[in-house]
Amino acid sequence: QVQLVESGGGSVQAGGSLRLSCAASAYTYSRGLMGWFRQAPGKEREGVAAIGSDASTNYADSVKGRFTISKDNAKNTLYLQMNSLKPEDTAMYYCAADTRRWYGVPPLLYEYKYWGQGTQVTVSS
Repeated sequence: QVQLVESGGGSVQAGGSLRLSCAASAYTYSRGLMGWFRQAPGKEREGVAAIGSDASTNYADSVKGRFTISKDNAKNTLYLQMNSLKPEDTAMYYCAADTRRWYGVPPLLYEYKYWGQGTQVTVSS
C-alpha cells in the first residue's frame, strides 16, 4: 500500500516562496507518474504540475515559470517549489502518484491511483 504524506504548506505573503514535499512510502511508486493538484474553496480540483518517469514535466499555464516540480527517487520524495506566489494560488495542495511509468510529457489530468491528504497554502496580498 502506497502512502503519500505532504508537508511544507503554510501562510506566506504575495511574492514569497514555499516548497511542498510529498513523501512516498514505497520506493517503487516514486518512479511512476506523479503530480500535484490544488483545490480552492468552491472551485474544481486543478492539475498544477506533473512529472514522468524520465523526469519530463508539465505545468498548468497559471503556474508556468513560477512553480517547479521535481522528485528524488533516492528519498522517495516529490517536491513542488513555488515562487512568486499570488493570492490566487491559495488552495489545498495534494500530491498524487501512480504505478504507471510515463515517458515524455506527462498529462496534467490523470486518474491517479494514490493521493495524499493535502497541505494548505495561503497567500495573502
